[in-house]
Amino acid sequence: MKKPQSIYHLSHTDLDGYACQFLTSQCFENIHFQNSNYGDEITGRLKLFFEQILTDPASDILLLVTDLNLSLQQCEFIEKQREKIEGFRKGVTLQVQLLDHHGSGKDSAHKYDWYYLVTTRSATKITYDWLIDTYGCEEIKKYEKIVDAINAIDIWLSDQEGFEFGKVLMGAVASSREVGRALFDAEDRAHKFHLIESAHNMIDQERAHIRLDNEMHAIKKAFFAGDRDDDTLDNLVADYLTDLLTAKKEALKIHYRDKTGVLTYGIPNISVIGNAFLVKNPDIDFILNISPNGSISLRSNNKADVSEIAATLAGGGGHPNASGGRIGNFKDMYSYQDVKRFVQTLIDEKTKHADK
Repeated sequence: MKKPQSIYHLSHTDLDGYACQFLTSQCFENIHFQNSNYGDEITGRLKLFFEQILTDPASDILLLVTDLNLSLQQCEFIEKQREKIEGFRKGVTLQVQLLDHHGSGKDSAHKYDWYYLVTTRSATKITYDWLIDTYGCEEIKKYEKIVDAINAIDIWLSDQEGFEFGKVLMGAVASSREVGRALFDAEDRAHKFHLIESAHNMIDQERAHIRLDNEMHAIKKAFFAGDRDDDTLDNLVADYLTDLLTAKKEALKIHYRDKTGVLTYGIPNISVIGNAFLVKNPDIDFILNISPNGSISLRSNNKADVSEIAATLAGGGGHPNASGGRIGNFKDMYSYQDVKRFVQTLIDEKTKHADK
């Protein structure tokens, strides 16, 4: 089958989900990725995709969903959006393919012919076979052993050779929160792809699972180091994220009274990263990080009293250079711009009320 001009690939947030995307990245060129947990987030991520598809110049588009079980309502939503897009954009074909291995998706799989469900293989294994059979992606055959290892751990085939190797890789991907997908989705995925590729390069070694476990710290450091001098992993991550934040700071700017800050979303270890960023960017007075549960953490470098900001926004507090709190009515959002609008509106409302 001819490869689509544009692919939108939504997958789960574990090793199995990212490995599906790793395989498609080896077969296709113009791919848009997103990842989702189960439940309502799937619909939120799909909405973002459909907004992009509406303006995609390609005429042959594939929506690919892997390692996620969709409800009947979510499948119906996809169908309606496909009809809307194909009706609005004449000459555009939107293909849909879902590759799942969760038994809870059986009702949806029974109703929709694009919902492919097999419970005896991991989503990675299903995607691997599907890419070869459907598009002739022979180039991914070199990853057969790592695919089998992921398959063994994901559906718990403990007697298979790659099981222990897959276990080490699964733990590494699950704990790879250094970047944070909420703000730097592409970079976070690149980090996980790096872990998968690095594991693939080691799988033929003797006692490979132990070697992988021993080398994982160095593998992670190699991703963040780039051209930097060797340092601790924490410092390399801080420098890496500082560079990302600095390059993007104009889009991240928020304002509290006469102070200029940047808003980050879901960034881990903000204490180290925030301080490094503020030292490198003296034009920024404070950094505010908000987590999906509404917890906020603020840092300054003697430019703003962030304890006042924390108290105003969330009834929180702390020190002038390090404070925090929690915004009670905050709900997890799937678009950074929505988060930024929420926080800036909250700042404007709270400061206006306080000034009365």
